[in-house]
Amino acid sequence: MRVLVVGSGGREHAMAWSIARSPRVEEAFAAPGNAGIAAEDKLSAIPCRADDVEGLCRLARDKKVELVVVGPELPLALALVDRLRAEKVPAVGPCQAAARLESSKVFSKACMRRYGVPTAQCRVFTQRDKALSYLQSCDRYPLVIKADELAAGKGVIVAADANEARHAAEALFSGQHCGVVSQALVVEDFLSGEELSFMCLVDERSIVPLATSRDYKARDEGGKGPNTGGMGAYSPSALIDEALHRRIMREVVEPVIEGLRGEGVSYTGFLYAGLMIAEDGAPRALEFNCRLGDPETQVILPRLQSDFAELCYMAAHNRLSEAQLSWDARAALTVVMASPGYPDKDCQTGLPIDGLDENAEDLKVFHAGTRNVKGQMQTAGGRVLAVTAWGKSVA
Repeated sequence: MRVLVVGSGGREHAMAWSIARSPRVEEAFAAPGNAGIAAEDKLSAIPCRADDVEGLCRLARDKKVELVVVGPELPLALALVDRLRAEKVPAVGPCQAAARLESSKVFSKACMRRYGVPTAQCRVFTQRDKALSYLQSCDRYPLVIKADELAAGKGVIVAADANEARHAAEALFSGQHCGVVSQALVVEDFLSGEELSFMCLVDERSIVPLATSRDYKARDEGGKGPNTGGMGAYSPSALIDEALHRRIMREVVEPVIEGLRGEGVSYTGFLYAGLMIAEDGAPRALEFNCRLGDPETQVILPRLQSDFAELCYMAAHNRLSEAQLSWDARAALTVVMASPGYPDKDCQTGLPIDGLDENAEDLKVFHAGTRNVKGQMQTAGGRVLAVTAWGKSVA
């Protein structure tokens, strides 16, 4: 089988690495991939951007690809999966209509309300002045302010007071925070508790939960600093037991899948529920993503003992009911190494990276923002590496 993985980050390196280990896979490609992916056995990085829908479809035809697995959210929002399926190319990922769960926070919150998914109370603003007036008069801080559009995991700001909220709203409306000019803001009540990442693989008949994990988004030591796309993660989460697992499926995951289907939108592919678990054990949804998490993938897939390529193939052919998943009992943990200045747009690149040839047992370095310049590995983005290790416990 020949497989194409779409994307260039640490998540896609972990996905491509896991797929390439399958005995069913003859050759695998990543578009555009990164320097770490290009160095793996059975893997090639092809310079086709993840948002180039026409180029990716052409690549799938030219390479006679039998399965496409989409990593990031942007190509899903641009209807890549719709196009591939129209050309009879099996693909893992939701269609454009279903991907609105992630590409629009306003749409996602409306779905949660319609389908009865427990979540924070919120208000939506499309006008800057009305948003600023509300934030100035509000007495329920902290508040969470979210850009409606895709913002690479950086469009969420927790404001401690009215002054921080005003600056956040102005930055999101103007595009100064994450480079995306948001047409609408979602202002949510702050939820306290313990965070949990809950991911599933879905086809038209079945929902298969994956291993649990938790990620950390604050950039600096001690949970300080700006919100990022993710600075580390571990799996499994100690929060979850069988009762909570059943409750998440019953109250969060199944209502969303069934609600969309009831409105004529079939959800297939990965579904990520970002959850806050309250002190009383009640799960509440923070967000939905329509793909695997980054860096959660870098701790989940190393623990997967089943064939990931086969699992994706089953999902693309509506055969997930046949899936039998097994997991390494050990814990996995990843720490993200980022360039100075991340997550701002002016973070440094072109810095040399050393130490990648130092092998260690039960350790894997997944690349994100890297490039190979005449044999020297260099930084080429904000998040650069995800250093993942296995052990008997998280500690």
